[in-house]
Amino acid sequence: MLAPRHLNSVRQRLEAREASLSPFAAKSAEARREGPETPSTVRTEFQRDRDRIIHSKAFRRLKHKTQVFVAPTGDHFVTRLTHTLEVAQVARTIARGLNLNEDLTEAIGLGHDLGHTPFGHAGESAMGELLPEGFRHNEQSLRVVEKLENGGQGLNLTWQVREGILKHSKTRESVLAEGWGTASTAEGQIVKLADSIAYLNHDIADAIRAGLLRDQDLPRSTREVLGGSPSERINTLVLDIIEASWPVTGEDGRANGEVPRIGMSERAAAATDELRDYMFENIYEWEGQQAEAARARQVVHFLFDYYTSDPEALATEFTLLDDPLVRRVADYIAGMTDLYALRKADELGLRLAQPASRW
Repeated sequence: MLAPRHLNSVRQRLEAREASLSPFAAKSAEARREGPETPSTVRTEFQRDRDRIIHSKAFRRLKHKTQVFVAPTGDHFVTRLTHTLEVAQVARTIARGLNLNEDLTEAIGLGHDLGHTPFGHAGESAMGELLPEGFRHNEQSLRVVEKLENGGQGLNLTWQVREGILKHSKTRESVLAEGWGTASTAEGQIVKLADSIAYLNHDIADAIRAGLLRDQDLPRSTREVLGGSPSERINTLVLDIIEASWPVTGEDGRANGEVPRIGMSERAAAATDELRDYMFENIYEWEGQQAEAARARQVVHFLFDYYTSDPEALATEFTLLDDPLVRRVADYIAGMTDLYALRKADELGLRLAQPASRW
């Protein structure tokens, strides 16, 4: 092994730079893992988490997982991977504007959807029908990094990243809804909002690309508040969140107590919720999309029934042998890409009707 001459000071220099961040920013020197590890010489703890996520198998599979449109053939439709990269980019911009920890924000953003099923939320819903305890992709994402990756050893991520992954989800009620709680770090709270900003805008772009929507079809009130194009809406919301969350910078003299909440102005939140409602009514719950969701549900149910009746067919690399059978089957199917799930179901004898459109 090469003997480093100068490397031992690199991590300390990076950690020292974090002293200039907001007093409410998470500091990598304070990060803790469940399993002890020797610190890196050239990376902070949050940088190591980011790198572990990027090099994980679950992260690679995101490139062939659905965002909204199931297994689209077009080159420019959003996949779960491109969605993840957009979330990380939006979140980093907000964190930078608020002088928070970009490395932590990026790690949470890159890891937030690692446990998503094939076929997007249709697959998640189908899996939830099959498990007595239900199924939530944020909980599965946490399970992936804690237990399933690295040959069943997990990635031993810091608790700040793991908490942000678990608490990024929200309910249908509002973009500001609590859902599974609120992350204790401002960085985790940023990712929750960045997730909504990213998916709303790229889902609109995909719907337009598929010929299901036109820019002028969106509610006029939302266009007046947020803008008429994806870039305008993203810019508006990023700036609004930074402005509304300014106390978290600590520059107003407040430096003690609880971390100020990351939020949005009432006007921007109301417009965003109106846009979400429009997308649910016209795209997410559209008749053609529901037909695609029905096919996805059929595939998930078929695979679940097959593997619970023939557990020897399970690939042990993506399950834990000591877990109950239904949990192992759920882990295996949740890790599948859309194309693999469709191909495997076809090989095992499921005959699906061809979809009316391939987008």
